[in-house]
Amino acid sequence: MLQAIGLTSTPRRTRPPAVRDLSFEALPGQVTALLGAAGAGKTTALRLMLGLEPGRGVTYFRGRPLHRVAHPGLEVGVLLGDVPGHPSRTVRGQLRMLCAAVGVRASRADEMLEAVGLTGVHDLRLGTLPLGMDRRLGLACALLGDPHTLLLDQPGAGLSVRENGWLYELVHAHAADGGTVLFTTDDPKEAVRNADRVVTLDAGRLVADQGATEFGRTRLRPRVAVRTPHAARLAAALTQEARADRRSVEVVAEGGNRLSVYGSDCAAIGDTAFRHGVLVHRLADEVGDTGVPSAAIAESPASDSASAAEDEPAAAPDPPHGPAIERRPARAPRRPFRYEIRRLLGVPSTGMVAAATLIFSVVVAVVLARGGRTPLPVVVAGWPELSPLPPAAIGAGLLGALSFGDEYRHPALTSGRGVVPRRLGLLIAKLTVTGAVAVLLAVLAVVADIEVLHLLYGGDLIPVPDNWPSLCASWIGLAVGCAWAGLLGAGVFRATAAGVAAVLAVPVAVVPALRATVASGRSVAGLPARLRELMPMRWPSAGDRWLDSVFQVVGQPVGVALVLSLTTLLCAYLLTGLRRRARW
Repeated sequence: MLQAIGLTSTPRRTRPPAVRDLSFEALPGQVTALLGAAGAGKTTALRLMLGLEPGRGVTYFRGRPLHRVAHPGLEVGVLLGDVPGHPSRTVRGQLRMLCAAVGVRASRADEMLEAVGLTGVHDLRLGTLPLGMDRRLGLACALLGDPHTLLLDQPGAGLSVRENGWLYELVHAHAADGGTVLFTTDDPKEAVRNADRVVTLDAGRLVADQGATEFGRTRLRPRVAVRTPHAARLAAALTQEARADRRSVEVVAEGGNRLSVYGSDCAAIGDTAFRHGVLVHRLADEVGDTGVPSAAIAESPASDSASAAEDEPAAAPDPPHGPAIERRPARAPRRPFRYEIRRLLGVPSTGMVAAATLIFSVVVAVVLARGGRTPLPVVVAGWPELSPLPPAAIGAGLLGALSFGDEYRHPALTSGRGVVPRRLGLLIAKLTVTGAVAVLLAVLAVVADIEVLHLLYGGDLIPVPDNWPSLCASWIGLAVGCAWAGLLGAGVFRATAAGVAAVLAVPVAVVPALRATVASGRSVAGLPARLRELMPMRWPSAGDRWLDSVFQVVGQPVGVALVLSLTTLLCAYLLTGLRRRARW
């Protein structure tokens, strides 16, 4: 059961609240329609229920507010607008990534594709889906965790009659299994056809809560739609004959050459038009909408109020000042490492960045080796003097920036409804996966450069320098550091460009500032020895050599600048996360 009690949105500037003191229930085993014209507050009401809109009130899902549910994806399925996600991600890749976020097995994605009829198009990109397929995918995402409650915002908008019928058939099947379904619509006829109960809103307030049958009897009634170039003449004739025959007929001018006639039928209207010589272009039976019910409907005569009382559920009134609703972000993925790997490999941009990095690194290495005067480590790294960083480091930084930048541009994790979660588990997963990708990219860049140089210039294999541990540590540390700087920069400033700027700021701004600082003070040249003195423990020969290499890397200006930048970005990321959490 879904219980909404005293929902009131926060007013914005001089505008009144979009939802005011809204209370109703949606029962299990039934489909409930939240009906209202555009601007009535339907979507805002759903967002208040989900904690995505600030306001007051409380919503209970089977007796618990959503922030008290340990795993919301297994309790509530949501469809608000189009399916959010990277436009280049495939349908199946999107669902498999969300499986890791919800915490269900990966095979559930294929089951849902079959359930919504998308099995044959699982390789289509999200950006190419037509509206009908996008809506099917949205339902698959909502049903992924087999939730008890479904909240759907205008699910049938823009769909064909066939797609609409399929959608509500699936919705009714979910309700028949004991689930609770609440959908919004602005079409009274759609509400009557597809809902068991209709909750009507007007200007954010509840004006009616009725069963679908009662709603159709009090809100909808048959009419005859007429189109004629002599609308006023036919209206007068119909009204005159109805008075003469003492029949209750209402003729409403719809504007132009259209009439709506209540209390009559096509045959009688056609006969009247023939007798008076009125040309008729259209004559059809329709079901009309009497408009938003006024307060008189809720306070109708005894017979109507008695039937309405039988249909309305008993909902406890909420005091004017209910509990505050704070905007809360989505939970972190239940399986963050699996989620992060699928997020990274599910879009073509990862392979494109890696391929472009390797190609550019090889081209630069070939150009640098032509003169024969460039030091071997610089040639193998493909690092010209004009570039602030080698291609491998820039590529690793870009991949790191995309790990958070894509979350904010295409927020599949939060379905576009909240803030990307700043949980420690998600951050550790992103740091680990991004670091591993950076190491792989750095190794592949060196291998590709060496192989191409050997192929083009021939000769013996490139000799291994004596200080290879220090060079390897420097190279891997630079790639991983740039990847993490891009990740944290994008996480703090919520943009991929900010992450790339954080990477480039290390050699362009931080290193010169550090060199200028230490030039007038104590030199960092002796930092490796001082760090080594702090660790008197003896390591094996190989480990001791690698440890000395690490200390030498940290002692370099670039290493110090990178460590300082990462520390600053990490502290900023954690502080912003703690500040938001304190407001929750």
